[in-house]
Amino acid sequence: MRKIIVGLKRVIDYNVRVRVRSDGSGVEKEGVKMSINPFDEIALEEALRIKEQGNADEVIVLSIGSIESQQQLRTGLAMGADRAILVNSENASDPLSISKVFQKIIDQENPILVLLGKQAIDNDNNQTGQMLAALLNWPQATFASEVKINNDSATVTREIDSGLETISIALPAIITADLRLNEPRYVKLPDIMKAKKKPLDVINFDDLSITIKNTIKTVNTEPPEQRQKGIMVEDVSALVNELKNKGLV
Repeated sequence: MRKIIVGLKRVIDYNVRVRVRSDGSGVEKEGVKMSINPFDEIALEEALRIKEQGNADEVIVLSIGSIESQQQLRTGLAMGADRAILVNSENASDPLSISKVFQKIIDQENPILVLLGKQAIDNDNNQTGQMLAALLNWPQATFASEVKINNDSATVTREIDSGLETISIALPAIITADLRLNEPRYVKLPDIMKAKKKPLDVINFDDLSITIKNTIKTVNTEPPEQRQKGIMVEDVSALVNELKNKGLV
């Protein structure tokens, strides 16, 4: 069976205004709307399209985090994924730890393709896909804006600093999705009801026999500085002078 694994991360919804805790220990999540990381949602949409084209038989969504992450996995199932896996863990938080957990699940499931968002909007690390490819010794294609599956290979168009780059990689492989890869589908109510009957397996992190050593520690979290109030100028000459005074030109 040709499987695709898609990583889904639970993050604060991108429409929510993030508030920093008063003690600077992080951002406030209590009572805040949580959603699938937008880049992961794009990755899932691409996996579903690949399956609909007949190039895969099963799409599995995988999340690593608290038990509340089942909500995002159920959303993934409602979008069209066949089954879900939650690795229940409060400890695996840095990219290398997450990659090691993915590696264990991939060894069990033996997929032809792993699709991830290029980064998560909560920490913007942009490291998990690359680290996972290194651990597995698999080909990788990051920042994908177009993916075409051709039997045992994939042609991927990547967004790079100088424009677009098209590469061909052998499967199995790791691909990370960029913003312009696709537009995720809207989840309908009947699909939400069907998703409740789809399998969702919960695995305890300790059962994977992985030794985690978090190498990243958040020392302090601060909100950005307030934007300075603008000024009105009478003409272009005055505008240029103000820009010069501020050292901008």
